[in-house]
Amino acid sequence: MNEDTINNNVGSVRISNDVVAIIAGVAATEVKGVVGMSGGITGGITELLGMKNLSKGVNVKVEDKEANIDIYLVVEYGANLAKIGKEVQENVKASVENMTGLNVVNVNVNIQGISMPKEQKTESETKTK
Repeated sequence: MNEDTINNNVGSVRISNDVVAIIAGVAATEVKGVVGMSGGITGGITELLGMKNLSKGVNVKVEDKEANIDIYLVVEYGANLAKIGKEVQENVKASVENMTGLNVVNVNVNIQGISMPKEQKTESETKTK
């Protein structure tokens, strides 16, 4: 488990990369249009993950109090992908820096999938069934 250590006059504080990943995942899902996190390219299978596994769609590398973050997302159909990507980058950077004190150098957003809207049944279809 990789961690970043912050030393001060009282002792040290260690922040696990998993904690940084969870903060980044929560910040990403706060952006309108983000449906969920994706498992990434691992094994060639992309899966939609629930709130309990937010760190699974995030890769974090921390060196010398600087963080590089890769996020894998699923977004809703019809959304402006460039706008969502930029908003995710800004929200993740701000959240991680405010909560951890790390300097976020990169937030790479990877849109892995599009969530299609579920078809609404018409009134005539529901009455005949």
